[in-house]
Amino acid sequence: MPAERTPAAARATAKAAPVSAVAKSQSSLAISTRTENSVVLLTAEGVLEPSNSAELRDAIMKATVDLPSAVIVDVSSLQVPDQTAWLVLLGARWHVDTRPDVPIMLVSNNRVAREAITGKGVARFMPVYPTEKAAVKAVDRLSRRKVRHAQAKLPANLTSLRESRQLVREWLTNWSKPGLIPVALVVVNVFIENVLEHTGSEPVMRVECDGPTATIAVADASTAPAVPLASPPKGIDVSGLAIVDALSRAWGSTPTASGKTVWAVIGPENQL
Repeated sequence: MPAERTPAAARATAKAAPVSAVAKSQSSLAISTRTENSVVLLTAEGVLEPSNSAELRDAIMKATVDLPSAVIVDVSSLQVPDQTAWLVLLGARWHVDTRPDVPIMLVSNNRVAREAITGKGVARFMPVYPTEKAAVKAVDRLSRRKVRHAQAKLPANLTSLRESRQLVREWLTNWSKPGLIPVALVVVNVFIENVLEHTGSEPVMRVECDGPTATIAVADASTAPAVPLASPPKGIDVSGLAIVDALSRAWGSTPTASGKTVWAVIGPENQL
């Protein structure tokens, strides 16, 4: 478990570092960076589209490298014609090299945009605030969260099914979450099985525990999104992802810089 850190982000007397050069692209997206104390603040301007949203995702990932107290991303000046572009930002949260103990927060002074970010499920992992001041105020609280997390890269063969279940059971037991184990085992089995069957990748499994909930996430090298298979006209065959949908609070398939991550959040109400 990472050592607890208490950032000095909210100190009003702090001096801001010089703003870095604005990164501009041919896709009309500009991203500037500055640092105040141990918090990295990004400001994105222009048009955010599915075709260029990876640039913002990668900028957020880069900002987490030196383990700041938090990364705050101001998207107030972004135009977002296609609301699915927000989903790509989750890739910064779910890339295999991202540290889950570094909070990533969004700022938008546009209520409609905040509702869209929340509606797409992004705010579940990257909370959104109406002002930068409100986000900075929340840094101390978010940084003090005891986020337990563990990660393992597994082989691209059937032994990963057994190994992933063993690790999930071990981690959740160590974190005093035995009640989440039955559902977590079903979820991770579905995710690993899908990676082996459809991608041939070496799955990378991450489990996080934050308060009463746990998140099971499995990354692979395929960019094809995970979607439930349609049930056959006859019979009761149900896809694994449909089972995950029924057993979890929420789940999703998030594109990352190296492929995708499929994740599910489970809580005490998710029982077998």
